[in-house]
Amino acid sequence: MAKTHFFPNDVVHFTWDKQHQPVLTIDSGDTVIFETREVTDNQFSLESTTEAIASLDWNRVYPLAGPVYINEAEPGDTLAIEILDLKPKGWGWTAVLPGLGLLPDDFPDAYLRTFDLADGAYIHFREDIKVPIEPFLGTMGVCPKDADGSPVMPPGTFGGNMDTRQLTIGTTLYLPIQEKGALFSCGDGHAAQGDGEVCVSALECPMYSSLKFTVLKGKSIPSPQFQTNGPLTPKVNDKGFYGTTGVGPDLMTAAQDAIRSMVDYLAETYKLPKVDAYLLSSLCVDLKISEIVDAGQYVVSALLPLAIFTEPS
Repeated sequence: MAKTHFFPNDVVHFTWDKQHQPVLTIDSGDTVIFETREVTDNQFSLESTTEAIASLDWNRVYPLAGPVYINEAEPGDTLAIEILDLKPKGWGWTAVLPGLGLLPDDFPDAYLRTFDLADGAYIHFREDIKVPIEPFLGTMGVCPKDADGSPVMPPGTFGGNMDTRQLTIGTTLYLPIQEKGALFSCGDGHAAQGDGEVCVSALECPMYSSLKFTVLKGKSIPSPQFQTNGPLTPKVNDKGFYGTTGVGPDLMTAAQDAIRSMVDYLAETYKLPKVDAYLLSSLCVDLKISEIVDAGQYVVSALLPLAIFTEPS
């Protein structure tokens, strides 16, 4: 009979390493409830200000809950992770971190904002701007093959720090198992994020997560795959979108141009300081490759959901 396990909330690790001893051993079909820390390992709090960024200990960033050993999981199998429930724990933050993000030269200075999430439904970015809470785990992964103290960033074929906002309640994630037992870990809870996470942070938060694990024997996939159980943006589909674009021979440059134009649009139309427009873009604007086949001139779009605005602009 399948069991439900509770992962201890006082155990974390900060690297991918096949030598990490499993904290929990489960069977295929079991469920694990995790209580994960926010991505700075509690170095920020609801009361934190921008000054806290300067003293950030980067060795404590990305605390992961794990590893979880799944019996009978072998390299060449696939691990299915059904996301049963996700609940942010009360508060969160987003920030510009110098030197990081899609537009580091445009926004060179540190900037931090924190938010009370007691509402449970929205992030109140401004009195007239409400971003729906759509939680997911930014990091879910099995141990990479032969990992020996590898950093949590970047992601890989094993999963990891994918920051894929569609991995929310009801989605099933599939990961290619690379080490015996899979050695699954997770963390980096997000209350909201646009596709791209353009300022380098989502709405980072501590989180409760309930995940069901199933080993698919003999099923091999090359990299993570997932299946959602409904529309991609169900909470913001009712009022349309405003789009900006970037066009050129380089996808990264086109993405930067699209977000730069979106920041300008938000600042002018909704009277936001540009740095806040940048943060808001990270929380709810979706970057899309609109065209990638036309003679080396590619189109990247940035889509702003108009449903976040509670009053006409």
